[in-house]
Amino acid sequence: MSVAEPRRIVLFRHAKADWPQVTDHERPLAERGRKDAAVAGRKLADTGITFDLALCSTATRTRETWKLAVHELPHRPKTVYEERVYEASPGELIAVLNEVPDDAQNVILIGHNPGVHGLADILAGSAEGDAGDRMSQRGFPAAAYAVLTFEGSWKSLEPAAATLADYWEPSE
Repeated sequence: MSVAEPRRIVLFRHAKADWPQVTDHERPLAERGRKDAAVAGRKLADTGITFDLALCSTATRTRETWKLAVHELPHRPKTVYEERVYEASPGELIAVLNEVPDDAQNVILIGHNPGVHGLADILAGSAEGDAGDRMSQRGFPAAAYAVLTFEGSWKSLEPAAATLADYWEPSE
């Protein structure tokens, strides 16, 4: 593939987590989170995006979210559980994405707020339709995702380099 072809990044926040007496890293999904993760997976399948790579935080709630969502996709991408995605700032997430091999066209990153929402805001130099307004209205709730497109290599990904093409969040 040529680096001139548009690439897609889906930034996917983990679904609703429970608050048992465990460390933050080990928090599992709540019942609602398990339902929302599967619904998000079906919505991701509806986009028609075939992911080449999934970058997932090592936290329990992100791994559980991805396991439930990916089950709904027609194609299971290579998944890398990346410790640096847990508690990452937008800048740290850009650094992780800058390391993606250029043979990957479509990447999904499963992570946490405030990093995921901040990254979507920082990368989106523009937005299609009302996607930007919808994303900013509720602050990127659990199980929400943003679809961004950009041209160039992963190493060239930087602030304002992408277009927010779509945004989805589960209904209450």
